[in-house]
Amino acid sequence: MSLDDNHNEMNTSPVSSQRGRRNGLCGFRSFLLAGAGVAVLCGALAWGAAGQSQGVEPAVGQEQAGSQEPTIRVNVDLVNILFAVRAKKGGQLIPNLEKNNFTIYEDGKQQTIQRFSRETDLPLTLGLLIDISASQERLIDIERQAASAFFSSVIRKKDEAFLISFGKDTDLLQDYTNSARTLTAALEDLHGDGGTPMISRGPIPNVNTGPVPTSGTPKGTLLYDAVYLASNEKLKGEVGRKALVLITDGDDQGSTYNIRTAIEAAQRADAIIYSIYYVDKEFYMRAGMGWGGGGEGELRKMSEETGGHVFTVSNKHPLNEVFQEIQDELRNQYSIGYSSTNPNRDGTFRHIAIKVDNPEYRAQARSGYYATPNDAQ
Repeated sequence: MSLDDNHNEMNTSPVSSQRGRRNGLCGFRSFLLAGAGVAVLCGALAWGAAGQSQGVEPAVGQEQAGSQEPTIRVNVDLVNILFAVRAKKGGQLIPNLEKNNFTIYEDGKQQTIQRFSRETDLPLTLGLLIDISASQERLIDIERQAASAFFSSVIRKKDEAFLISFGKDTDLLQDYTNSARTLTAALEDLHGDGGTPMISRGPIPNVNTGPVPTSGTPKGTLLYDAVYLASNEKLKGEVGRKALVLITDGDDQGSTYNIRTAIEAAQRADAIIYSIYYVDKEFYMRAGMGWGGGGEGELRKMSEETGGHVFTVSNKHPLNEVFQEIQDELRNQYSIGYSSTNPNRDGTFRHIAIKVDNPEYRAQARSGYYATPNDAQ
């Protein structure tokens, strides 16, 4: 759904996909929040709990009928953690480690690793979130070209991706698909929303349970809203490896949700956030804002707490190289599964630490998970 100029809802045809039909997905519904558009996803997804192990086993006869949906079998007692390993100096990815190279702790207590694998072939669900606010408008053409090449390289038949743009509002440009051609076509719909941030007028209606900005909050870059919606309404109901890739300078203006809520939504969805810090310095200089684009710290916080990484674009480190590095990491992940020594599903946050036996290496993993009941998040 979208809004016309009179703020009336207009029907649009949601993009369907095999995965979307399975989960009953639909498009965005847009609500006008006191003069500024904030898009809200419809079709709540319900599956599993954070920290569940998710394994895919072929259904009977699937080998003879590849078009059939796989049977999903879930071990609700196992906590499953996807992570990468990097060198402390230089940050290079470290592949080919074994189970005995790792020790895992939950709330300071050592756990017994029951499952271990190098995840290079598990299906991937990916969301690309692109900032189209005024500060990013001149970069969109470069982002469009690099993202197209990324989709062509990383998306396989068993993977699926979706595309979201965010600025003054948040729009789903392409729902789940495994077609790089379809995703590339959707990238053509990327256009800067232009102009200066809008200022809300009057009270803002409470349309959700998240924190609500006060009257007068600028509506310019709804970064945290985009992360929350993509995590909670798109990825939370999916299985397998899940990741969000953000392209932005990290400055949020006017989101309904704050950074803490956005991070929690990603953690509950078992989603890893990869942040691409991309700043148009000339834009900020022309605007007399030499300090602009200073959101790298916020991006780092979101990425590190979900097991991801921040990549900075520069003349020596162009966007296409960044996408290649993300692709390399997605194909060089490890998976550890363990049964927690604390069996209580009390909703508390459990802190996780993964130690590598080589002191020159570090595990890049999410900071923990929420021990929620298995039938709800």
